[in-house]
Amino acid sequence: MSESEILPQAAAVADCSARIAAAADMAALAACAAKARQLALALQREEVGAALVTGVLSRLNDAIVARVLALLEPRFRLPPARWCWLGLGSEGRLEQTLATDQDNGLVFSASDDGEARGLRELFLPFAQAANRALAECGFPLCDGEVMAGNPHWCLSQSEWLENFTAWVRTPEPEALLNAAIFFDLRPLAGDGSLAAELRRALSELTRGNEIFLRMMSVNALAAPPPLGRLRDFVTAAEAGGTIDLKKFGSRIFVDAARILALGAGIAATATAPRLRQAALEGVMAPADAEAAVHAFHALQGIRLAAQAGNVDAGRTPGNQLDPEGLNEFDRRLLLDALRQARTLQQGLKTRFHIDT
Repeated sequence: MSESEILPQAAAVADCSARIAAAADMAALAACAAKARQLALALQREEVGAALVTGVLSRLNDAIVARVLALLEPRFRLPPARWCWLGLGSEGRLEQTLATDQDNGLVFSASDDGEARGLRELFLPFAQAANRALAECGFPLCDGEVMAGNPHWCLSQSEWLENFTAWVRTPEPEALLNAAIFFDLRPLAGDGSLAAELRRALSELTRGNEIFLRMMSVNALAAPPPLGRLRDFVTAAEAGGTIDLKKFGSRIFVDAARILALGAGIAATATAPRLRQAALEGVMAPADAEAAVHAFHALQGIRLAAQAGNVDAGRTPGNQLDPEGLNEFDRRLLLDALRQARTLQQGLKTRFHIDT
């Protein structure tokens, strides 16, 4: 992409960011959110790369969340306690695509359980209003209710730590699912030191914890790449012969990177930095890490292109792809990316002595 093509888009992103910061109401923010998605589409069509598209979109979405909270805060009688809004899942990893819902939580400081219960009642109306406002801005409510407005995820620092400790020490299926969402946490607004303290405590719980990491790996391996023996891709008949590029594609890289990062005490939450830092820590070979990063970005690029195609056709962007609709180059690119995903999963099997 030439400099003459990059500069207008950079200016448009800066303008959108400034408009978000200056937005006086939710209607203005909803317009900014729509503009952010349009910019992401434009960047995707100009082939700047998946990492830049998702990074720009995620940062603009961060700004929208922060502005929503800033506009709502004066309307509520929030207590004089430290609090922090947490981005989770793809938002926590700065890997949001055009198909994303809300995954967030709230952490606050409290001296004991009694104070935590009282503070939660004061924070919940604020958090629920924020969830509704974000939905108005085009971020759908989470079907699984992983949102700060849910009392289960509006917790004191010690309550979050109790959950983390229980999930790590008793890695049952629900605990492993929660770990895959909440262990990618990142502060978006409020007192970021609360999130930093949670991350430090989480690192102490998971670093070198072979039992927990092995159970996370077993869970991750339950979603193998859709590669066939007799044909290139294995597609789901019930899904119209399509592949879910999130569940059976990008998730494989995300899960493996999370496991390696948690095991090595790596603070990064994004997939590519996690993989590269894992190589620096000696957890994997540098060449293998780079191959995984390139494959992840290639797969994300195909996923974004499919979502852009959905938008062009007037459909809601999703993660399903019919591989028969790919051109020959992208078909081979997807095959190579999924083969690299399989190699990454094989590395987990070997590292944690898993025989499947």
